[in-house]
Amino acid sequence: MEALTRSLFLYLSKNALLNHLAKKHGRRWAAGKMIGGTDFQSSIPCIRHLNHAGLSVTVDHLGEFVDTKEIAEERTKECIQTIRMIHREQLDSHVSLKLTSLGLDIHRDLVEANMARILEAAEEHQVMVTIDMEDVPRCQATLDLFKQFKRSHRYVSTVLQAYLYRTASDLDDLNTLKPFIRLVKGAYKESRKHAFPNKQDVDDNYKKLIVKSLQNGNYTAVASHDDQMIEFTKTFTKEHRIPTEQFEFQMLYGMRTRTQLDLVKQGYKVRVYVPYGLEWYGYFMRRLAERPANIAFVFKNFLKK
Repeated sequence: MEALTRSLFLYLSKNALLNHLAKKHGRRWAAGKMIGGTDFQSSIPCIRHLNHAGLSVTVDHLGEFVDTKEIAEERTKECIQTIRMIHREQLDSHVSLKLTSLGLDIHRDLVEANMARILEAAEEHQVMVTIDMEDVPRCQATLDLFKQFKRSHRYVSTVLQAYLYRTASDLDDLNTLKPFIRLVKGAYKESRKHAFPNKQDVDDNYKKLIVKSLQNGNYTAVASHDDQMIEFTKTFTKEHRIPTEQFEFQMLYGMRTRTQLDLVKQGYKVRVYVPYGLEWYGYFMRRLAERPANIAFVFKNFLKK
């Protein structure tokens, strides 16, 4: 049943008509519930509210698979402006981005140049930029670019997905760079050739990755709503005397708000992923596909508004 639910939401995430209708008619419905706002400026009150509650933030301008240089340039400028505004407004926030939004599918030189401009602003204003992970065909290119930029920049991190067979090897490969890694289960539909088909295998691999990353001494973000993963991380770090300064929990805006606040009260760092922009529908469907329990969290959130 879980596999069917996942496939359904992934299918819906790519439906052009539903995406168009959501962008045209649903943005007010989503703002303040699943996204911070329709642009970064309108998201600032949401970020401030989270910061005042003791929660850190990472923001993401939704939209990927850009197919023109002009749009990639616009996304680059938007990201640079966001970094500057985070600094100016003194917000506790990182920035997440997808390389396809900067032209990864167009030309290597284009995405490299755009990313270099963004990281120049990140270094100047000391704002962390996380290169998000996408599907398998783009995985190696993403990691190659991350490694290239990590050698010369401090404020850059990336994401690894527990459902891929290759991820443990990737984590080993990145270790010499002492990276800031966000560990997630993974939200794309991948074949058995590349990804564990069973949830239990994904969960087991996720735990192994958490252990490996923390034992390597790297700063680790455990990005999960799963109580099992949260409790595993808390227990492991206590037993091995790993300081809370070496890791954080990350969760999505609009989901498990009470758990986020409880973790903060317990002395843990929690970062909330706050997307913004008009392209919210595909993101929303992928989050529901990623974990069916998210459906309950979403509807509870809507009922509170």
